[in-house]
Amino acid sequence: MAAAAAYVVRQFQPEDAPSLLSAVRASLPALAREMPWCKDDYALADAAAWISFAQAAWSSGAEFPLGIFEAASGAVVGGTGINQINAVHRTGNIGYWVSVPNRGRGVATLAARQAARLGFDQLGLTRLEIVVLPVNVASQREARALGATRECTARNRLHVRGEAHDALVYSLTPEDARRWRAE
Repeated sequence: MAAAAAYVVRQFQPEDAPSLLSAVRASLPALAREMPWCKDDYALADAAAWISFAQAAWSSGAEFPLGIFEAASGAVVGGTGINQINAVHRTGNIGYWVSVPNRGRGVATLAARQAARLGFDQLGLTRLEIVVLPVNVASQREARALGATRECTARNRLHVRGEAHDALVYSLTPEDARRWRAE
């Protein structure tokens, strides 16, 4: 597990764009295979546009993207957040990604826990879903590390690279999160 003091999870700022670009580029082609937003020609303009979108989403309350940063250097090492919020049913989706050079250090678990706390404690959600492609074994492992329950394989659930794909759906509730809340 990553030392909590080694990483910071916070909102993206405009000045984070070059570092976000570096993290994404360091992770091609893995991210391009796993994440619908990532493309082989991801550029500084894409990073800046994402940060602008993230700030507007926070302001409107539509979704809550977060960056994962190395505390010492301020470098972006990934992202997490809550999106696809359904206020009526108090549900949302939690997502996470970590740059390839930083995987295997517990960074995603640390960050996803913080995002889940945001969803449960601040947004009042009662269910978070984690939806992953079957080939994304690392994200499945993270879902289990969070205490999420695999519920089903949903047909044509994700649209990636112009094609519909089946996806595994995990759920996380406040009760599931109790075991790591005290940490």
